[in-house]
Amino acid sequence: MFSYRHAFHAGNHADVLKHAILIHTLDYLNRKDAPYWVIDTHAGAGLYQLDGDWSAKNAEHDGGIARLWDKADLPELLADYVARIKQYNTGGPLRYYPGSPWLTLDALRDKDRLRLFELHPSESDVLVRNLEKRGRGALRQTTVYAADGFEGVKSLLPPPARRGLVLIDPSYEDKRDYRRAFIAVKEGVKRFATGTYAVWYPLVQRVEAGELARQLPNLAVKSWLHATLTVQKPAPDGFGLHGSGIFLVNPPWTLHEALKTAMPYLARELALDDRAGYTLEYRENS
Repeated sequence: MFSYRHAFHAGNHADVLKHAILIHTLDYLNRKDAPYWVIDTHAGAGLYQLDGDWSAKNAEHDGGIARLWDKADLPELLADYVARIKQYNTGGPLRYYPGSPWLTLDALRDKDRLRLFELHPSESDVLVRNLEKRGRGALRQTTVYAADGFEGVKSLLPPPARRGLVLIDPSYEDKRDYRRAFIAVKEGVKRFATGTYAVWYPLVQRVEAGELARQLPNLAVKSWLHATLTVQKPAPDGFGLHGSGIFLVNPPWTLHEALKTAMPYLARELALDDRAGYTLEYRENS
C-alpha cells in the first residue's frame, strides 16, 4: 500500500499538466478579495530534490518540466508555471521541484488556508519537516493530517470561507482509488456546490481509469472542464503511464481559453512518439 512515493515522478509530464492548471486556478481565486481554503487530499512531501535518490532513479522530469525549462515561446499558462518552478532554482540548473502544497503556499494570501492530507507515514513526516523549514507563515496557514484524504475531506466541507479548491490527486496504486475519487467529488458538491474540484488521474490501460473518465462528466454540476495529455502510445505489456487527465468542477472561466494554446504546445513538446496528443472539453450546464 505504501510503495508509492511522489518523488519518483516529480516534475514529469503529469505534474506539468496538473500544476500548470493548479497555478492558474489559484491565481484566479486571488482575483477576489474574499479568503478561500485549499484542501489537498494526497499532498506528498511538498518539495523534491530532482537529483536525490528517488527522483533521479527514473529522472521522469527529463520528459516533463526539463523540456520546457529554456523555451522562449511558452504560452502564458505554461510561462507562469515555469516561472514558479524557476523560483526554486534561482541562478542554477533545475534541481528542485515544488509539489502542490508548495505551489499553493506560494499563491496563498495571509487570510487564506491550506489543509493537507497525507496517509503515507514517511511522506507525512517529511511534509511536516519541510513545512517547519519553510517558516512560521506556512505553519500558521497550514494544517497537516496524517490521514486518509478521501475520508477526511468530508469533515472540512464546506470550508468556513465558503470559497475554495479541493485537489484530489491519489496515486491510484490501489485500483479502488478511481471509484473513491469519483465519490469524493460527487459527495463534495453536495456539501459545497460552489467549490472548485480538480481530479487528476493517470492514462493507463486499466478499466477503472476509463470508467472514472466517463463518470465525471455526468455529475450534476454547473460547469466542468476536462483535459487529457497523451505523450506516447500505450506499452504493449499494458503497463506504464502514457498520459494523464484532469477534470475540474466549477473551473475558472479563463482556463478553457488558456488551455486552447497550452494543450497543443504540450502535446508537441512533451511527445515521445507519434501517438502524442490531447483532448479538451468544456461544458456549462443550464
